[in-house]
Amino acid sequence: MPSWEVPGDHLIPVQHMRPGDHAFVSYDDDEVRWEVLTAFVRLGLARGEKVILFPDPWVPEAEVLARLDFTGRSTVTARERGQLVLSSMRGLIRPDARFTPKRQLGRLSAETARAADEGFTGLRAFIDMRWVPDLNADVRVMMHRETHADALFEGRPYSEICAYDRRWFAREVLYAMDRAHPRSLVERLGTLRTVRSADGSLCFVGEADTGARADFTVALELALSGSAGTRRLTVDLTRLHFLSVSCATTLLTLAGRATGHDLVEIRCHRPLARTLHRLGAGTVRRLLMTEVVRPC
Repeated sequence: MPSWEVPGDHLIPVQHMRPGDHAFVSYDDDEVRWEVLTAFVRLGLARGEKVILFPDPWVPEAEVLARLDFTGRSTVTARERGQLVLSSMRGLIRPDARFTPKRQLGRLSAETARAADEGFTGLRAFIDMRWVPDLNADVRVMMHRETHADALFEGRPYSEICAYDRRWFAREVLYAMDRAHPRSLVERLGTLRTVRSADGSLCFVGEADTGARADFTVALELALSGSAGTRRLTVDLTRLHFLSVSCATTLLTLAGRATGHDLVEIRCHRPLARTLHRLGAGTVRRLLMTEVVRPC
């Protein structure tokens, strides 16, 4: 884990973003930064949402479009019908030349209403925060905006990712902005993160594919060892986007071998619960399956 990162109590994969979510993500690699952006765009288009991109102002529009279309699934149709829009912070606050939170929030609120009028199910925006040096904006003013934007999200079909370049923003700014956002995103697709909650539960975040089986196993073994005194462990899978059969089997096997525990509880959404039941969860005596309703 990079040394600047904070505990992942609000960490989710980008695939779990829903209307009303305001999320932080950071990057320090010009290749990696496209992963979350591309997934965010594709998911929004598939859900019938309008998508507005405010990319790094120093990246040419042609490169942004090439990155989006790299998989071979062209976004031309979405752009032609106005579902996908490339913009800039300069364009958003125009005719104002100076950034103010009031102006930006007002324009994004208007764009959300406009998306609904155009027949889209909502609006999602990806904002690369490199606009701050581009506009020579005061970082403190930007931070005030980030911490006073609740009205833009509450009860509205709007979601937003704010992407921070760790090579430009100071560590204390990154830390504060991570904590200010209700959501924080896993930086790379296909990544598995583990989080230990204050109550001792083990939470897996991201994607537990076959390649992550070793890390998945070690995290489970350590959690079981650490909870031997209480004789119970909760494993939270609700923030997983993907669970491979190999990792699911490992989970059931280790739970079955945890003879020193009275209870191993697995919290997950219904699709994963079905998978675990098919693999024999019902035969593990000390296992309790708790289904959690996924937010709409």
